[in-house]
Amino acid sequence: MSLDEFPLWAQWLIAILTVLGALVALLGSWGLMHLKTYYERVHTPAIIATMGCWLIMWATLVFYSVSGHSPALHALLLAVFVAVTVPISTIFLMRAALFRDRRRGEPVPPSISSTVSNVRQAAPAEPETR
Repeated sequence: MSLDEFPLWAQWLIAILTVLGALVALLGSWGLMHLKTYYERVHTPAIIATMGCWLIMWATLVFYSVSGHSPALHALLLAVFVAVTVPISTIFLMRAALFRDRRRGEPVPPSISSTVSNVRQAAPAEPETR
């Protein structure tokens, strides 16, 4: 099947999904360049990789399904692999950066565990009176 024989709805759907995936990547790249600290920048690649990859995967799936080939399940497997590994690697990179900065004595973002209600906090020290 040539591209001229593709149904118009499929052409539009593939084009929209591909452009949206590219826009997500562009927006994430912009955020990566303009955010100041590592802790702010670490989130944008995860969003780029996950959302952009899923949009491109759907475009690939539609393309191969409509063209008469079997559904592109390899694209789905790649998207699932990215969706599983990117958040995990982002968490490990963030923890490594926190560990490094704490050891150096540099300022780090506040701990979120102090806002959780079921975490037991130390009582504030009472001032000494004489």
